[in-house]
Amino acid sequence: MALATLLCTISLALLSYGQPEISENHNSSDLLCTCNKIAVALSGASQVFFPPTSEYLFDIEHAASSSTEASACSVEPGSVEDVSEILRILGSTRTPFAVKGGGHATNPGFSSTTGVQISMSRFNETKVNLMSGTVEVGPGLTWDQVYATLEPTGVNVVGGRVAGVGVAGLTLGGGYSFLTSQYGLAVDNVAGYELVLPNGTITNVTSEDRDLWFGLRGGLNNFGVVTKFILKSHPQSDIWGGFLLYSENQLDAIKGALVNFQKKNDTKAEVITTRSYSSGQFSIGVAYFYDAPTPSRVFDCLLDIPATGGNVSTRSFADLVQNLGPLVSTNGLRLFYAGAPVSQYSPAIFDSFVNQIKLWGPHLWALDKNVTVVATLEPFDKGLFSHGSDSAYPPDRSHAIFPSVFSVQWSNASLDEKMAFALRNMSNIIRAAALTDGQNVSHAAVYVNYALYDTPLEDMYGGNVGRLRKIRAAIDPDDVMGLSGGFKF
Repeated sequence: MALATLLCTISLALLSYGQPEISENHNSSDLLCTCNKIAVALSGASQVFFPPTSEYLFDIEHAASSSTEASACSVEPGSVEDVSEILRILGSTRTPFAVKGGGHATNPGFSSTTGVQISMSRFNETKVNLMSGTVEVGPGLTWDQVYATLEPTGVNVVGGRVAGVGVAGLTLGGGYSFLTSQYGLAVDNVAGYELVLPNGTITNVTSEDRDLWFGLRGGLNNFGVVTKFILKSHPQSDIWGGFLLYSENQLDAIKGALVNFQKKNDTKAEVITTRSYSSGQFSIGVAYFYDAPTPSRVFDCLLDIPATGGNVSTRSFADLVQNLGPLVSTNGLRLFYAGAPVSQYSPAIFDSFVNQIKLWGPHLWALDKNVTVVATLEPFDKGLFSHGSDSAYPPDRSHAIFPSVFSVQWSNASLDEKMAFALRNMSNIIRAAALTDGQNVSHAAVYVNYALYDTPLEDMYGGNVGRLRKIRAAIDPDDVMGLSGGFKF
């Protein structure tokens, strides 16, 4: 490692200015030396970048500014062997790190770090295998990129619903989709994983690997770094869908139509409804999806309500997802989520969501004029959890839970805790309202990818926490993945 030592010396002389001090055990000198050890060890398929290069800035960038941190360096591995070498070096030097797929994580430090930022952007292939009925997908892709590649093939996979959402984060956290009522969650449609274990061992994980299979399906980044997802494919034609906006005076009509929609018996039909407060205005929106070129009459109760804007039409699946991208655009703002699971959207629950937006929207907007507060309601078929076997998430597949979510966008970083406080309050009010409504949600699991950063493990994984901790201890006795952020077992 003589070359790495020399590079450390040179880097400390040239690059140490402006580097942040990292925790009580790692300062900028340690981190720069680790960065250079990695650079020396990598093959030509991979590369390490330092600030302020454009590659480095791309690697650390996240959709929400609250999730972007200035790392000591970034590394773009281009082979699974290099991922293995990186993990070995990080583990041996006890260096903080993060792994970024699509960069859509909203919790600070979950896929960002002040240590070594690993960007999986070079793992960007989508390969269709019509014989096996599977698609190999790289963890550096976003779902809209995957769908664009699949569009000419006549097949599709179960994944994200809006542009910009990463393959890795959504799949490792569970994964709700427009296809969930038909085929289950994203985790229910994984056929295998290529995984680098925390000790650097490269392995392939299938359903025969009982514990790892269980843990990877909803257990996030606790068990290593996934370098390939092998997903089950499904036939895909053109679909019908889009997004429509409604005026506030249509609120009661939307409520009644949503309640009726939940009585549907058509797993091809999905809706996502939003209530938003921004710039002093309250708005209502509905995203529509039907898995065929022409919809059934299941949407009639909603489509009979006059809309003020938007469009619905027959289009490709990829086109729909691309056009829904602006619904989650952060425009460089800060962003937090908080899950609010319910088992049905009754009139009382609908009103509770609306009331929270009307209460907190004006209050938070008075603090920051860039605030947008949104409640998103997501009804699925009651059998959505019946398509897969036991997994880390959801911890209970015996009855349906719908993964509703509150979100807040804002610009002033000093308001972070106030925004988190508001989100916790909104989520707690909805759970209390659902219990009052007679819903069995006292232990309903918060969807992992909608969980605020301080959500207790038990609130997401229920009775699975003990087993997940045992799996983690066996797979990662040296706690290498504990050097990265996120919910840890």
